[in-house]
Amino acid sequence: MAEAIHTPIAYLKGIGPEKAALLKKELNVATYWDLLNHFPFRYIDRSMVATCRSIPESDGHIQLEGYVDSLQELGAGRAKRLQCRFCDDTGSIQLIWFQGWRWIKPTLVPGKKFRIFGRPKLNGAFWSIAHPEISTADEQQVTGYQPIYPSTEKLSAKGLHSRGIEKMTKSILAKVAIDDLTDRLPEDLREKNKLVGYATAIRNIHTPNTEEDFVEAKRRFVFEELFLLQLEMLLRKGLRKRTEQGYTFTKTGKNLADLYHHKLPFDLTEAQKKVIREIHQDMKTGEPMNRLLQGDVGSGKTLVALITMLIAQGNGFQSALLAPTEILANQHFETISALLSDLPINVALLTGSVKRSLRKPILSGLQDGEINFLVGTHALLEDEVQFSNLGLVVIDEQHRFGVAQRAKMRGKSSLSPHVLVMTATPIPRTLAMTFYGDLDVSVIDELPPGRKPIKTMHRFESHRPQLYQFMQEQISLGRQIYIVYPLIAESETLDFKNLEDGFQTISEAFPLPKYQVSMVHGKLRPEEKDREMQRFVEGTTNIMVATTVIEVGVNVPNASVMVIESAQRFGLSQLHQLRGRVGRGADKSYCILMTDYELSKESKKRMDTMTETNDGFKIAEVDLKLRGPGDLMGTQQSGSLNLKIADLSKDQAMVIQAREDAIALYSSDPKLASPSRKNLRNLMVQLFKNKPQWDKIG
Repeated sequence: MAEAIHTPIAYLKGIGPEKAALLKKELNVATYWDLLNHFPFRYIDRSMVATCRSIPESDGHIQLEGYVDSLQELGAGRAKRLQCRFCDDTGSIQLIWFQGWRWIKPTLVPGKKFRIFGRPKLNGAFWSIAHPEISTADEQQVTGYQPIYPSTEKLSAKGLHSRGIEKMTKSILAKVAIDDLTDRLPEDLREKNKLVGYATAIRNIHTPNTEEDFVEAKRRFVFEELFLLQLEMLLRKGLRKRTEQGYTFTKTGKNLADLYHHKLPFDLTEAQKKVIREIHQDMKTGEPMNRLLQGDVGSGKTLVALITMLIAQGNGFQSALLAPTEILANQHFETISALLSDLPINVALLTGSVKRSLRKPILSGLQDGEINFLVGTHALLEDEVQFSNLGLVVIDEQHRFGVAQRAKMRGKSSLSPHVLVMTATPIPRTLAMTFYGDLDVSVIDELPPGRKPIKTMHRFESHRPQLYQFMQEQISLGRQIYIVYPLIAESETLDFKNLEDGFQTISEAFPLPKYQVSMVHGKLRPEEKDREMQRFVEGTTNIMVATTVIEVGVNVPNASVMVIESAQRFGLSQLHQLRGRVGRGADKSYCILMTDYELSKESKKRMDTMTETNDGFKIAEVDLKLRGPGDLMGTQQSGSLNLKIADLSKDQAMVIQAREDAIALYSSDPKLASPSRKNLRNLMVQLFKNKPQWDKIG
C-alpha cells in the first residue's frame, strides 16, 4: 500500500489529465506524495459558534447558527445583488451575494435553520458577510480546525481552491497506508528534538483536531525541511572536497610583501589580518577554497580581496574579480590599480562597455598569461574569456549572482580555482547558514581606525528650510553632499520625490555660480555618468543628485552628508548601503532621512532602526524580520531554496538547531553508511537525484 503514495495525481477521482497538468504547472504537484507535502498555511477554528450580538472585532472568520428572516433583490443589471437578513436569538446580520445568487436564492427558505461561515465586515452600525459558506442544520458540519491551503486563481476556477485541495488531501489520506511509510528522520534525531513521527505529523497537519496537533506537526516538518537542507549542503561540501582538486598556494610572493610593507598608507585591522590568515590557510590545503567574506560597508573587504589575489599571483596564477555593475567594477579596478602602482602587476578591466577593438588585446593577454588580474562584470562569464592559468575567482556582492555564474567561472580553469565570495550586505547568521551553508564563512567585524560613526537623523518635509541651511553650512566648510531619490521621473502611481523635480528644486535653492549641482542616474550614457561622477570626485560639484546608482562603487572621502528623499521607499539594507557612501574621510558625517508624516508601522520601524544603530548586522536582523529572506537575499538566491513550510525570518532558532544536528550527524558518519542511516541516505539520493554527482555521496 505504501507504493500508492507515488500514484500520479491524475488518477485521483475527479482530477483527470487536464486538472493534473494544471496542478503540476501551478503548484508542482504531480503525485499523491506531492499533494500531501503541499501544506496548509493557516487554520480556521470551526468549533466555535458566535452570535449576532457578539461578533468579535477581528479580521477573521466566524460561524453563526440561525434562520433566514427575509430576502431582497437590490440593484439592476450587472449590479444586481441578493441581500438576506439572517437572525438568531440575539439579533441579526446581513448576508450579501453579488455573484451566483440565482442558484443560492432557492435554497434560502425563510424560517429554515442554517449555519453560515464567513468574514464579517462592519458597515456603519451593521455587520454584513459577503458570499458566506452556508449549510443546513441537518448537513454534516465542518468541525475542529479547518486547513487553508495555498492555491491560485487558475486552480480556483477549476474548483481546486482551498476547499477543493482539502477534499483531495482527505481522499488520499483515506487511500494510502500512511503508517506503513518509512519515517524520513532517524529515530534518535526525533527523540532528541521531541518531534512527532511522520505518520502522526502528516495526518495532524492536514486534519488536526486541536491546535496542539497542527503546531507539533508543523514544528516537525519545519525541522525536517531545514535539517535536510543543511545535510544536503554538508554532503555537497564533502563531495566537492573529495572529488575536486584545487591548487596549492603555499607562497605569498614578493609583490604582496612590497604592498604590505611599503605601499599601504594604513595598517590592516586585526579583523582583516584574521580573515587573511583563514583565507591563506584554505589555499594551502590543495582543496579548492570556497569562502564567504562578510563585512560591513567600509570594513576593507576590497583590500582583503586584493591581498588574496596577490597570494595567487605569488604562486604564478591569475585572478578574476567579478562585480555586479560597471560602476562597482570600475571602482574596484581604480582602487586596485592605484594600490598596485609601481608594482609589476598587469590589471585589466572588462565590462560590456569595452569596445571590441579594446577587448582583443585583453583576451589575448589573458590567454598568454600577461594579464595577472582581470576585473569586470558579467562580461567575464562569456565563453571567449579564457585564462592561461586561473587560480582565484573573487565574486563581489554575491547575492546579485546565482550559483550558475559561480560554476561558470569555476569552469574556466583546468582544476577548480579558489573562490572567494564577498558581500557588503551583512547577512544574519541564520541566513548565512541557509543560503551559504556549503561555504566557509569569514567576517570582518571591525572598521578601520579613524572612521567615525555616521549621525543619522529622521526629518519631515516641514524641516526642509533647516535642512537647506545645514547643507549650506557643510558646503561652506568644503564638504560635499549626496541627495538620493527613489524615482527618475514623476510616477502617476507612486507619490515619492522624483529625481528630475528634485534636481530642479535643488538647483534653485543652490544657484549658480556659488553652487555646482550634478545629476546621475542609470539611464545616462556611460560616458555622461562617468563625467558627472568624476566632477563630484574631483570636488567640482558640491551636490550630487542621484538615484541608487551611487549605492555601491563611489568612494568620495570629502562627501559628509547623505540626504535620502522619500526614505520610506527604501529597504533597510539599501538605506544602510546608501549611508555607507559618506563617513569615508576624517570629517564628521551625517545621513538625513526625509519622509512624509504619514508612515506605515514598518516604515517607522525602519527609520527608528537607522537612527538607533550603525551596526549592519543588527540592521540585517531587523530587515529579515520585516521583509523576509526573499527580499533580503534576492530572487536568484532565495528561489533556489524552494522552502515549503519553514520561514527563515520566524524559524531562526530551528535553523540553528537543524544546522548543529546536521553537523553532528555528518561528522560521525559523512557517507551516511551506518545501518541506522540507511533510510536517510536513500532519501538524500532520491531527493537530489537530479543534481549532478549526487550518486557519489557514498
